[in-house]
Amino acid sequence: MLRRRVAIVSSVAILFSLSPVIDGALGDDPVLAPGAKPQLLSETGAGEGPAWHPQLGLLTSGDGHIMRRDRNGKLSIHQRDAGSNGLIFDRQGRLVVCQSASRRVVRFEPDGKFSVLAERFEGKRFNNSNDVTIDSRNRIYFSDPRYGDRSDMEIVDAEGRKVEGVYRIDPDGRVARIITHEVDRPNGLVVTPDDKFLYVADNNNNNVGGARKLWRFDLKADGTIDVASRKLIYDWKTTRGPDGMKLDSRGRLFVAAGINKPNPPYETAEKPTAGIYVFSPEGKELEFIPIPRDETTNCAFGGDDLKTLFITAGGSLWSVQVAVPGKPVWPAPK
Repeated sequence: MLRRRVAIVSSVAILFSLSPVIDGALGDDPVLAPGAKPQLLSETGAGEGPAWHPQLGLLTSGDGHIMRRDRNGKLSIHQRDAGSNGLIFDRQGRLVVCQSASRRVVRFEPDGKFSVLAERFEGKRFNNSNDVTIDSRNRIYFSDPRYGDRSDMEIVDAEGRKVEGVYRIDPDGRVARIITHEVDRPNGLVVTPDDKFLYVADNNNNNVGGARKLWRFDLKADGTIDVASRKLIYDWKTTRGPDGMKLDSRGRLFVAAGINKPNPPYETAEKPTAGIYVFSPEGKELEFIPIPRDETTNCAFGGDDLKTLFITAGGSLWSVQVAVPGKPVWPAPK
């Protein structure tokens, strides 16, 4: 299926080559609302981790803080010096945060009190907790890659190899590693609402020949993966690989990936590829929404009807209207 290229209201839009629009996803539902185009909302404060709250508005990770964009568009600091990356609200409306700077996962109660959910595995500090997802049994899964300096990585396998893994935090506080070396460098991840699949972004973007792939694993009832089930959904090859991702209520994946300018020797794409890639549950590419910022890092559904897709890219925040509501853990679609 041809990908729909969505024009961007921006002076840089002329840099993008936009192909003909073809509607239809899963054979019927379009991905975008009629005439929808990405809109720039803010140039700052949105590096990563968007998460929607019906009263607070949108929370993002930016400038070392958790930032808040309220329902009127006013930007403020929600949690100062949080050092955060991935954000998600659990089913009780509590904010679960990957505090990558502190190498841990924490949870904020609605009254602001917080608890540390995980900061060590087998006595060793995590690398940099990155992104987070929650299954129907309220088990929390998070990725733990290391980008940049690797000299202080503590977690190694039995052969002494450094581990960039995926972990599960059970409601009773126990922490288990479910991915060790089954992917190169895990980043974004999401569990399907039926707990059947775990999607993992594999983005080793600062090594020549590193993975730039999106994988799907069967998720067992006990919260572990079936290693043999690993399925390649998409390979970005020489451009920047996948980062954060979310699901809509049709089970379609919205994945942030790509880059607009070559970053040799690691990322050598010759044309703009940054934006949101939309895939069917079976892995068919349905749509591409280009964003003229490097790097497109994550996305989240919001608005009262959960039909606004918020997109973080290079510290800037964008939005685009979609045709089908998102499927966040919380809040549920009305």
